[in-house]
Order: sequence, then structure tokens, then C-alpha cells
Amino acid sequence: MKISKEIKIAVLVIAGIIFLIFGINFLKGENLFSSSRTFYVNYKNVEGLTLSTPVTISGLHVGNVKDIKLKEDATLVVTLIIDNDYTFSKNSTAELYDTSLIGGKSIAIMPALDNAELAESGDYLVASRKSGLTDIVGERLAPLQEKIESLTQNADSLLYSFNGIFDEKTTTNLKNSIAGLEQTIASFNATSKSINSILTSNKDNINNTLTNLNHTSDNFSKLSDSLAATNISGIVNNLEQSLASFNGVLNDVNNGKGSLGKLLKDDQLYENIEGASLQLEQLLQDMKLNPKRYVHFSVFGKKPKDFDAEENQVDDNGTAVDVETTNN
Repeated sequence: MKISKEIKIAVLVIAGIIFLIFGINFLKGENLFSSSRTFYVNYKNVEGLTLSTPVTISGLHVGNVKDIKLKEDATLVVTLIIDNDYTFSKNSTAELYDTSLIGGKSIAIMPALDNAELAESGDYLVASRKSGLTDIVGERLAPLQEKIESLTQNADSLLYSFNGIFDEKTTTNLKNSIAGLEQTIASFNATSKSINSILTSNKDNINNTLTNLNHTSDNFSKLSDSLAATNISGIVNNLEQSLASFNGVLNDVNNGKGSLGKLLKDDQLYENIEGASLQLEQLLQDMKLNPKRYVHFSVFGKKPKDFDAEENQVDDNGTAVDVETTNN
């Protein structure tokens, strides 16, 4: 049986249409030759999510995003096509996360292991969103931005204050101060030149002074060597022994030993010495007042007269004699 060209063309056209439909559905993530399940998720924002974006479970590619529609309440309904036979509960979460730094999005189904009713084709999954690197950076940059703005305001206030401080009068004073500083530097340069000139002209004297200083240092070094060679330890030991002996003598004196100790510690001896001293003083006083009692001189051998304690002349019997009567 001969097939006409019209039939061949019709078959080719139909085959082309079938392949076109298959290709379009394949690009959308649908597989016409496999049994797939459809799930829906409501998101408030799906920025970066595109059609045919992979859907994963624990990192395994199990489907794709089929459609994204905007509802009247400004929420977005995302249709997911799951080709894998893996079952999960209705409480499972469809988490939207970043796939790259340039803002790409993908969806990962997080199965809920709660033994709840299994999810079936046409069910809505719980929507969630995982903070990506861009969101984290934004959260970190927001406080930094506020600080930078505050710092900028403070800098503006500081510059304004500087402008208020550096008015015309302050600027003039500052210029005068700089001019004075230049004069001071010039004077310092002149002084340094004078000092250099003095040092140059007195170079010989300075050298002699340094030489004498070196000699003095050498002499001091020799003196220190001599002191080091001296038996200082023996001298110190002798001095310590002398001090120890002196301390022993002082201890003996304090304990009343020896003549000096008895003199200092014996009260009776002190009282005897004090009494003897008193009697000696009275004797000297009596000798001063009545020298005739102790010294008698007579050319003719006349017997010396006797006196009592009241300085009255007495006879041989000790009876007071009237001096005036005797003389008459």
C-alpha cells in the first residue's frame, strides 16, 4: 500500500507538535512519561525564583518549579512538580533558600517526621524562608550603616565647631604663633652654631678635661682595687669582736659585776660615798672658818688654845672662857 505525501506530511507535523509539547513541558520541569505529583506553596516574596528551578529533598533533586502566580492579596502561589515517589507528611515545609551570591533561589522540602497524614498531589505545603548570605550581610550592615550615619553627623558637628573656633582672629593668632615658632627655630639654629663654634675653639681644653677625667677614673679604679685587696673581712671581724667584748663589759656593769658595776648598782656604797663627801665638805668648811683649830704656830712654844664646836675658847676642863676678861 502506497502512502501518499499528504499522510507523510501530516504524520511529520503531528510528530513535530508532540515533540514540541514534550520539549516545552520538559523545559518547564514536567515529564510526560512519568507519574508526578503537584504541590502548592504560598510565599510573600520569591525574588530570584524562576520556573524550572530544582526542588530537592535532603539535597536530592526530586522535582522542579512549574508555575508562579500572583494572587489578589499580593501573595505568590508556587506550583511544584515532584517526580520522586518519596512520601512525606502534610506538615512538611517548603523552604526557599539562596543558591548563590548573585541572588539565585531554590526550594528544599523539609520532611516533617511527625507520623501525620501523608501529603497527596494538590496539597499545600508550609512555606518558610532561610536567610541567605545577602540577608545576613544586610542585617549586619544595617547597624553599621546607622553608626556610620551617626559618625557622619558627629563629624559634621565637629567640623562646624572647628569652623566656629578658627575665626578670623584665631587664624591671625595662629599665623602669628607660627611666625614666632619660625623665629624660635632660627634662634635655636643660631645658638647651635654658637655652641659649635665654642666647642671648636675649646677643643683642646675639652680633650684635656676628658684626659684628666680618664686619669681620675684610672686612679679610682686602682683605689677600688686596693680596697678590694685589703683584708676588710678581717677588720670587720675584729671590729665585731671588739663590739662583742664591749657589750660584755656593759652587761657586767648592768649586772653589778666589777668595781664600776658595784659603784653603779650598790646603793649602800653610793650612800657611804655620799656621806663621806658630805663630811669632807663639812671638814673643809670648818677648816676654812677655823683654821686655828688645825694649824698652830708659836715662836715661843705657847700652847695652842682650845675651842668648842661653837667656836668658843675653852680651858683644859672644857669650860668656856671669857676672852675679853682674859685679854684684860
